[in-house]
Amino acid sequence: MQDLKTALETQSGGFAGTAFLPDDSGYDAARAVWNAMIDRRPVLIARCADTSDVVAAVKLAAARNLPIAVRAGGHNVAGHGVGDGAVMIDLTQMRGVEVDTTSRLATVEGGALWADVDAATQAHGLATPGGLISDTGVAGLTLSGGIGWLRAAHGLSIDNLVAAEVVTADGNVVQTNARENPELLWALKGGGGNFGVVVRFVFALHPIGPEVMFAAPIYALEAGPGPIRAWRDFMRQHGDRVGSLCEFSTAGGEDFPDAYQGKRVYTLACVYNGDAAEGERLLQPLRELGELAVDFSGRMAYCEVQKLFDTLMPAGQYRCYWKARYLSDLSDEMIDLAMETAAAAPSDNSISSLWNFGGATARVAAEDTAFGDRSMGWMYSLDGVWSDAADDDANIAWSRDGWERAARFGQQDRAYLNFPGHGEDGGAMTRAAFGPNYGRLVEIKRTYDPHNRFRFNQNIPPEA
Repeated sequence: MQDLKTALETQSGGFAGTAFLPDDSGYDAARAVWNAMIDRRPVLIARCADTSDVVAAVKLAAARNLPIAVRAGGHNVAGHGVGDGAVMIDLTQMRGVEVDTTSRLATVEGGALWADVDAATQAHGLATPGGLISDTGVAGLTLSGGIGWLRAAHGLSIDNLVAAEVVTADGNVVQTNARENPELLWALKGGGGNFGVVVRFVFALHPIGPEVMFAAPIYALEAGPGPIRAWRDFMRQHGDRVGSLCEFSTAGGEDFPDAYQGKRVYTLACVYNGDAAEGERLLQPLRELGELAVDFSGRMAYCEVQKLFDTLMPAGQYRCYWKARYLSDLSDEMIDLAMETAAAAPSDNSISSLWNFGGATARVAAEDTAFGDRSMGWMYSLDGVWSDAADDDANIAWSRDGWERAARFGQQDRAYLNFPGHGEDGGAMTRAAFGPNYGRLVEIKRTYDPHNRFRFNQNIPPEA
């Protein structure tokens, strides 16, 4: 394979980045992604310095008829950023963020993390909807939707994507926006990494912070469903101003009283999408629903809120399997199921969550983005997280069992494609997620990637 590296480094224009072959020092570190279960071996890793490097790597893969995997943040639980036998295009050196305060736009390179975006935009009191963990890659989160704290007022990440620069499967650099190649922009809004390497995103920005109200009252699981039902009813009323989830976890660490150490708990985590003082008043009732294990609520910097969950899942340290499905409604029976499932988690590191939707997220028509239907009111996610390979089967079974048992409360078997397990549900899950939009996505895939070189994703083959 030495000729692959030589061909990349000696082609016209050169290669400014760093290339790794399987025998090279640094190869194993370069192929590692966030989920410690993923162990795949690309034939070549091209760590790109700029767009011209990306073009070179794509053209090399096309010339050798090799598939392409694209690593941005490397955070996808299925490990889509790395593939056996693939040319792995590594964007981790391309993390620039430029903010235009006049137009309220941020131009973000394809390898940026949400921490990069938040730091640059908050310097001007602005933000765009990102995720809940700051070291998540912008690209992976955005291309499959992007659910974050600001979804109530400003929708998903894709709802704020106004333009992009894409290196397509033939090595061409394509601009897409409302006027140029608008079909490609539509496909990027939820269609995943099927259509090329996005080397630049342009996001709309909104005045946020620098201080926001974060509520996090924590109740013991043994407190029963009452506080969760009250939270559900509260969110039905205020879902246009509050991004929230009820997260089930295991209490631990110095911030919890001794009486709760090792106990199952749930957190009614909320971010008010507006003035912090107003949010503090509005969210106060959620902190008064019974005896609290602890209360982490308070006004804090938006950038700090974005980092609060980082320590739950440090990169490369845990084995992970995540599944999620959209819910038509959050009934008492579904709440009971979520509590029962949380109590049975085989790992103390695992979490499961009930997410609210509504507000700006719900106001986008199904045909306006590839993501599709927005009528779901809620989502249920199960994040299996553990350390020992011997426990793989038990933890995967826990996630899948909870996911399958929740199907009767689900919305047409639609799943959030950023939580795809390990991708084993394949084409059926992908088709169900896109619904009527799937056929249109096939046509766009055929236009931009007719040979399906970008297949390490929730794949949309170019054949119907």
